[in-house]
Amino acid sequence: MTGILDYGTGNLRSVQKAFEFLGERAEISSETSALDTCDRLILPGVGSFGQGMAALRARGLDIYVKTRAKDTPVLGICLGMQFLLERSFEDGENAGLGFCRGDVVRFSSGKVPQIGWNGVFSLRSPLFEGIEEGSEFYFVHSYYAAAGDLDTIAKCEYGVRYSAAVWNGQNVYGVQFHPEKSGNTGLRLLKNFLSVKGVKA
Repeated sequence: MTGILDYGTGNLRSVQKAFEFLGERAEISSETSALDTCDRLILPGVGSFGQGMAALRARGLDIYVKTRAKDTPVLGICLGMQFLLERSFEDGENAGLGFCRGDVVRFSSGKVPQIGWNGVFSLRSPLFEGIEEGSEFYFVHSYYAAAGDLDTIAKCEYGVRYSAAVWNGQNVYGVQFHPEKSGNTGLRLLKNFLSVKGVKA
């Protein structure tokens, strides 16, 4: 079963429905006792970084994710991916969970936010198995991840080249786009995530 962390923000039901379409049980919860029964975790997110991290911390879910990530696959989606980095400059300067190296910064050119379909490239890791270079996913965001090359497993361009997906090399993955809104390609990525096995960190 997949656990979807509920910390008061995020498009939780659409993520749940995508997993249910794939035949996977998915539970939305903020209770660690319920999440403990799940084989993998989803960290969704819509909104601003500072408020989102404050909500995670208020529920103790920041510590919970760090603990579970030692042996459990975790996937951050959109703002949830940005939480995985070291810090963000949205709402001032705010610390992230620090799974991956890099900062979250605002687009400085073009129409902001980026809303719509965009191609991703330089794909690697099991998350993109069977997904072709240049495949399009659906994005909605004003800030982007400037992550290190070692942690970046997919890239995108929108006025600047940035990290469209990250991986800490162990159990923690993140995607800036919304796979649950990205048609068959997004479903393939979620199916790939379901095949990921947790490793002892």
